[in-house]
Amino acid sequence: MSSFKKIHARALERKGGPKGLAEWLPTPKTKAQLNRVPDHRWLAEMARCVFQAGFVWRVIDQKWPGFEKAFFGFVPEKLVLMSPEQWEAIGRDPQVVRNMQKIMSVARNAQFVLEMAEEHGSFAKLVANWPQQDLIGLFALLKQRGDRLGGVTGMRVLRNLGKDTFVLSQDVLVCLKGVGLDVDKGSSKRELRLIQDTFNTWHEETGLPYSQLSRICSCSVGENYQLEAIEATAE
Repeated sequence: MSSFKKIHARALERKGGPKGLAEWLPTPKTKAQLNRVPDHRWLAEMARCVFQAGFVWRVIDQKWPGFEKAFFGFVPEKLVLMSPEQWEAIGRDPQVVRNMQKIMSVARNAQFVLEMAEEHGSFAKLVANWPQQDLIGLFALLKQRGDRLGGVTGMRVLRNLGKDTFVLSQDVLVCLKGVGLDVDKGSSKRELRLIQDTFNTWHEETGLPYSQLSRICSCSVGENYQLEAIEATAE
């Protein structure tokens, strides 16, 4: 496997040097900052990413104030007490995207957030204390105990709220394949273990956060988007 230096050099060339590339790089939260993210914001971000999956992201963002109102600010303690009739009413609410399967995922993820908070003190503490060297274990937990939080959706929830994590967008997978990793969709346990080990090696090699390693990978291949288009991509 090649050194990360070649990937970094290619990203620098494509994005206009150190200053240009730096504008693309996310800054993860510290452990203390992550611990201050309240549980209702974790649930809200889960809902946002679930509704954005397979949909036009900007439409969800434009309607988001309505989502916040319809789901009572995503306070999990309130949502787990709602009756089936109340959930059905949300399914008819024009303020939200009326996809009943995704709406009910909010109910199930509210329960998931509360269960994790009971076990760990808060959902934020679970995330903040999870080691970056085993991010795939956290991905597995989101997939197994959450609802519709597998794959890139769960990764995006973590990244969006500041966890230092890689995100397996198509461009990142292309980059990984280009350096010789035997991966396809990055979804099997074998592939995820190989990807985690690779990012662990690059982190030790460079000292860069996992989120920045991932973004540099995505900037090194594929369409060379302008910065303002980044919100329309998965990485």
